[in-house]
Amino acid sequence: MAPPPSTTRLFVSLAGLAVLATACSTQSDGGRGERRTSSATTEAASPADRQDGEKRGKKGDPAAGRDLLHAAEQGDADAVRKAIGQGADLETRDDRRRTPLLLAVTGDHVETAEALVAAGADPDGKDSRQDTPWLVTGVTGNAAMARTLAKADPDYGLVNRYGGTSLIPAGERGHVDYIREVTTNPDMDVDVDHVNNLGWTALLEAVILGDGGKDHQESVRLLLEAGADASIGDGSGATALDHAEDRGFDEIARILRK
Repeated sequence: MAPPPSTTRLFVSLAGLAVLATACSTQSDGGRGERRTSSATTEAASPADRQDGEKRGKKGDPAAGRDLLHAAEQGDADAVRKAIGQGADLETRDDRRRTPLLLAVTGDHVETAEALVAAGADPDGKDSRQDTPWLVTGVTGNAAMARTLAKADPDYGLVNRYGGTSLIPAGERGHVDYIREVTTNPDMDVDVDHVNNLGWTALLEAVILGDGGKDHQESVRLLLEAGADASIGDGSGATALDHAEDRGFDEIARILRK
């Protein structure tokens, strides 16, 4: 006798969460861990990094590079400008291969990020965990930061280590202002129906990993208004509505039925 659909959906969701938990344990502390910072130290650049640095910034003095990393991590915009003026490489890396711009974005230092973007910093530089400055905006949910990085023309199709675009972690966390910005700003081109390695869209994550509260309700509403396809199911075929009903998220279920 086949198990009831709700049991199957629960099994698939739990399996997906187990995969996510395993990935998080092997990749430090997951997306939220990006909020943490560590002491910035300059790492020897690979040939690809050197080419990128020569293209976008100055192949600069290592000491100035260390100063730039530290200033970006601390959110000291004036010190960032000073280090750039002293010839620091905009794409210098710390021991986790984070660039100054990635450090500024992680710390929600908008003015510092603006200074780096104005100087030509790369919004697509990946660190050792496959995060980029643009992708991290979906984790922090900072709409002002998203507008700042949009000026640098990021690659909106790049994905993180889970195969997701910036909109997916934003849906998970219920970052309402960020979702509104990304889905309504004509300068931002993020696929609202992108499916990550777990088989989930931003809409599915807002339900499966959300708490059903006001922020996630509004996130679901905004995603639907942006054209999100509510008929896309997870690995078992269960839709966002199926998961909302299973979890007792009555208001989200009502929104999805409209």
